[in-house]
Amino acid sequence: MIHITIAQEKDLETVANLAKVIWNHHYVPFIAQEQVDYMLAKIYNHQSLVEQLTEKKHVFYLIKKDDETLGFLSVSSENTTDYFLHKFYIDQQKSNTGIGTEVLNLLIKTINPKSLILTVNRQNYKSINFYFKNGFKIDRVEDFDIGDGYQMNDFVMLKQMS
Repeated sequence: MIHITIAQEKDLETVANLAKVIWNHHYVPFIAQEQVDYMLAKIYNHQSLVEQLTEKKHVFYLIKKDDETLGFLSVSSENTTDYFLHKFYIDQQKSNTGIGTEVLNLLIKTINPKSLILTVNRQNYKSINFYFKNGFKIDRVEDFDIGDGYQMNDFVMLKQMS
């Protein structure tokens, strides 16, 4: 059975390890290995993860099936009704089985948002199609400078709850 549990600071090493495996498998086909390495070092080092958890008030969830951790996600909200989905990653070897939709529905049931917004790389067709399938629409196109000459070229996607 799939479930999500709130991650604590002690779980951040698990998050970082999962990110390394998932990102290297998923992102290298459409962004360079150098950018993947840069982003992993910048976003998933222990200090950055602690800052996201404490100062930026991201709530991290571990995605589990029985006792196996399959992935993670994180959200934040300024007003408890409109949420930003910062991270949503499932081990590629466990995807394409309906787990993603099940986890997204569990998250929505848990946080009960009026809206959910996220960014996704414009070359990440698999994820874009997943979000379309789950009721998200493209709200706008944005490019984000992430330092060292790297850009994130993203769609901002939005799901309004009915």
